[in-house]
Amino acid sequence: MKHTKWSDRLAFDMALLLEGSGETLDEVRVRHNISVDDLIMFNKDKVFLKKVESYRNDIKEKGMTFKLKARAQAEELLTTSWTLIHSPEVSGTVKADLIKSTVRWGGLEIKSDSNMEDSGGGVKITINLGGQEHPTTVIDADEYTTEEQQTAIESTS
Repeated sequence: MKHTKWSDRLAFDMALLLEGSGETLDEVRVRHNISVDDLIMFNKDKVFLKKVESYRNDIKEKGMTFKLKARAQAEELLTTSWTLIHSPEVSGTVKADLIKSTVRWGGLEIKSDSNMEDSGGGVKITINLGGQEHPTTVIDADEYTTEEQQTAIESTS
């Protein structure tokens, strides 16, 4: 697999330039540290051209929306996040937060069942007594200490 030197941010900046909303070509080249020869090579890359076209369509249809800018920034910040996660100088807590955030931003979180969410993830037992209406009793173990539990059990006996 051949690695390309261009990033999504470069494609986005080129789309802005072509739509007359961004920096000049020289400013883009300096910021992305690319040469004229690099641009000529990227101009032959079908994937790059498709990405630029996609961004141009977004800009034409939606204008320069906050969401579009945020998406371009987020893609660039993933590189920073990756570097921090793999750095031995960064604490485990920071790494864990970055990993959790990346999973959330990518929409990769495991969706929980609404019943599990309502019950706090514990055990939920339902006993059907043939359609009879009885009040529901919920015991939340986190709310009582051991002595309080014993007192509650004794008072109901």
